[in-house]
Amino acid sequence: MNAPVYRKATDLPETITLFPLSGALLFPRANLPLNIFEPRYLNMIDDAMRGDRLIGMIQPVSAQIQNECPALSRVGCAGRIVSYSETDDGRYLISLKGLCRFRLVEETNGGKPYRRAKVDFSSFERDLSTAPPQMDEDAVREQLLVALRGYLGRNGLNTDWSAVHGAPVETLVHALAAGCPFAPAEKQLLLEAGTLEDRCDALAALLRVNASQSGGTMQ
Repeated sequence: MNAPVYRKATDLPETITLFPLSGALLFPRANLPLNIFEPRYLNMIDDAMRGDRLIGMIQPVSAQIQNECPALSRVGCAGRIVSYSETDDGRYLISLKGLCRFRLVEETNGGKPYRRAKVDFSSFERDLSTAPPQMDEDAVREQLLVALRGYLGRNGLNTDWSAVHGAPVETLVHALAAGCPFAPAEKQLLLEAGTLEDRCDALAALLRVNASQSGGTMQ
């Protein structure tokens, strides 16, 4: 079966399943691997696989979750399950492909052990575009590389620079944004950046702040 094609915001459902996970970022066109083991989220994946395979990744407002139903950020990103396997001990290993960010409208009580909500994709419809981002890629890459060198040097780290130089800018930005140990609020800032160039600017700024401060702002 061919995967559905989503060309505009109205092609996406008004209500989606939510997977609250602090520190986990899903970006449009990026992949996010997940290890699912909690019973309610195993149930969530079972239902998604029987339906449209869509999951809305969203961060709780606070990383210090005190209950089973923490307050959620207002913006998340919907993704489609593009790979799925089961382990011998009952876990699911899945990968989500980011489709489009959304604004949380209101949660709905659907009688499920996991959370669902009405969402609005209209503010982020350009996430669905297949056209390459309009920006000066060389300038954006250089800004990011300068900030990354400072961050790595400050923290005594190294990286595969040939891979960094060879990666598409969007892939590089999203890999660093998702992989660097930023605080959840800082990760949310990166997710909500309007364009890829905006996200690169914010990412470079966070890397510079961490490189210039003892201990940095990351947790």
